[in-house]
Amino acid sequence: MPPPPPPSPPVPADVIAIERALTRITYLAGRARQHERLMSLVGFPLDRAAVAILRHLSADEQLRPGMLAVRLSVEASHVTRQLTQLEKSGFVARIPDPEDRRAQLIRLTEAGRIAVDRIRDAGLRGMQAALADWTPDDLHQLATLFDRLVDDFVTHAETPLGTAPAPPPPAAG
Repeated sequence: MPPPPPPSPPVPADVIAIERALTRITYLAGRARQHERLMSLVGFPLDRAAVAILRHLSADEQLRPGMLAVRLSVEASHVTRQLTQLEKSGFVARIPDPEDRRAQLIRLTEAGRIAVDRIRDAGLRGMQAALADWTPDDLHQLATLFDRLVDDFVTHAETPLGTAPAPPPPAAG
């Protein structure tokens, strides 16, 4: 029997606090009530999955449904059902893939682009209202730290398991 792994060092209290804050933010952002409020502000009823699809399509010109499923980390059948509804509502269109005529690409229609813009605008205005008492310097610092956090999360997620992370840079001083 192999020996047990050495004990992990304790997790710093600040890392615990950050993880708790991110968990709360994720919960608050994903609440059904928050989504219903957003949909009432934009004036059309879309479920959360449909909004996620529209947001992903707005970042790319067009995607195959399978790639969209991968990016959303869901089953392809889930995306297919959502796309069917979004197509019936006029928010997306299916077009032949020029590289493989048997495959289809999904793109936003003009109505889909307008919907994404309205959703994004309502979300930004809500965030602006929530952060109204923050100073410009605080907002800049938060934006900078969030960008760094996302970059570090992406790097960590792409690091193969069992690979030691790179050591932190030496402290300036």
